[in-house]
Amino acid sequence: MLGVKPEGDPMADGRDGKKTNVDPKLLELLACPLTKGPLAWDPERGELVSRVAKLAYPVRDGIPIMLPSEARVLSAEDVLSPPRSGGPN
Repeated sequence: MLGVKPEGDPMADGRDGKKTNVDPKLLELLACPLTKGPLAWDPERGELVSRVAKLAYPVRDGIPIMLPSEARVLSAEDVLSPPRSGGPN
């Protein structure tokens, strides 16, 4: 099953106290809705990051919210820093 799954680690994603992981197969299928480019998983923030669009899409209750209106605009520091996790940026 593809998806974003809770890991049960108390390293919180800021919402429910559970860290989440993204299935690598899902990450390969998802694309930024604006640029159609690849996304990188940021496990520390629980977001899917599009470096080209400079947006970070939240994951809520294991569901990626792929709406630009719900995305966080990346700061200059976020854009310059390398991805924290495997996957394309």
